[in-house]
Amino acid sequence: MNEEKLTRTSKKARLETRGKIITFICIAVMVIAAVSILYFVISKGLSTFFINKVSFWDFISGKDWNPTKTDAAGNALVGALPMIIGSFAVTLLAACISAPLAIGAAIFMVEISPRFGKKVLQPVIELLVGIPSVVYGFIGLSVIVPFIREHISGSGFGIAAATVVLTVMILPTVTSLSVDAIKAVPRHYREASLALGATRFQTIWRVVLRSSRAGILTAVVFGMARAFGEALAVQMVIGNSAVIPTSLFEPASTLTSILTMGMGNTVMGTLDNNILWSLAMVLLAMSLFFIIIIRFIGRRRKAK
Repeated sequence: MNEEKLTRTSKKARLETRGKIITFICIAVMVIAAVSILYFVISKGLSTFFINKVSFWDFISGKDWNPTKTDAAGNALVGALPMIIGSFAVTLLAACISAPLAIGAAIFMVEISPRFGKKVLQPVIELLVGIPSVVYGFIGLSVIVPFIREHISGSGFGIAAATVVLTVMILPTVTSLSVDAIKAVPRHYREASLALGATRFQTIWRVVLRSSRAGILTAVVFGMARAFGEALAVQMVIGNSAVIPTSLFEPASTLTSILTMGMGNTVMGTLDNNILWSLAMVLLAMSLFFIIIIRFIGRRRKAK
């Protein structure tokens, strides 16, 4: 009996050791992959400033983008300000439009009509999440761009068209995360508010939304991170003109649209290629910034 117990114990110990080793290997592969990507992008992005001798300030604040040409002083025309402004413009506008819609849909699905929300709206949201970005871009190119051209002004391409496409794209994501945040509010909060004589609207506004504020903010920031990094759908409707737009209905560009258009047409090691890696480094920095905000909000929620 003792020998059987020892044998079973040793087998369990070996299985546990194997499990720990496999888990450690998987984690190590993920860490190595992440560090390698960061190192590759940062090293390539910094080559523009250390090897090609491009001023970082001229890169960030410059308004002219044409890496194949130089100005009168011999400096390369690699100003990324138009793309940075375009990226922030479409991201912030899409977030401002999608956030109220997503929060309203989440409140309806959880607080007002949970049965209808679970049977009808939830499958619709899951379907929208699964649609590829190229489909959104093609719909925007076929419907939104002609509508703006015929009924508003301009060629139809611009920040307005890209904002509409991104709003529809991130709306399901923000809605799903907002639903989870509202569902996480304890039931006794609602019952205590109603017992004190508050109406359902007052309970939703003053109790539910305030208690789920951190989760809803996380959902909005997560949607902004996805909108900031979207490439194909934006490229199809924004016009891809590397100029600072003076109107929402003028062609513009984003960091991702310039990257997807130019990366396959440059030679590795040249200024044209290195400057695109610098744009990718800026995009990576913004993505990390959004992740830091999400983690900060999450820590504040746990502290409360």
